[in-house]
Amino acid sequence: FISEIRTGQKNIPSKMADPELEAIRARRMAELQQQMGGGGDEQKAEQRARQEEMKNTLLAGILDQAARSRLNNLKLVKQEKGEMVENMLIQMAQAGQVQGKIGEDQLKNILERVSEQTKPVGKVKFQRRKVFDDDSDDDY
Repeated sequence: FISEIRTGQKNIPSKMADPELEAIRARRMAELQQQMGGGGDEQKAEQRARQEEMKNTLLAGILDQAARSRLNNLKLVKQEKGEMVENMLIQMAQAGQVQGKIGEDQLKNILERVSEQTKPVGKVKFQRRKVFDDDSDDDY
């Protein structure tokens, strides 16, 4: 015997009810997520694209063509460092510290300052063990 689930109007076998209920629940959850903005992967991607476009527009206004090319090359090689320099340039522009367009020489100076700040702090020293059975000690 197939157990039956009592709904409001008639008896429905449970094997038929489970997939139907799951489909209805899934549709309802999708609707609620769209209304609440929870399922907004497209919205997040669109927002990231807008932010990236705004950043590129700001950088195009701050940097001349040669400096922009150098910064793009840096981002290809060292992604984190390039993004850090971009954010620093944007902050400088928003604070009013940038007068006119930054040339390649000025960008080089900024990159040197950033490199000095991000240098590794310590050195690694290798201390090798001396082997007691070494023949080089017998030369004296």
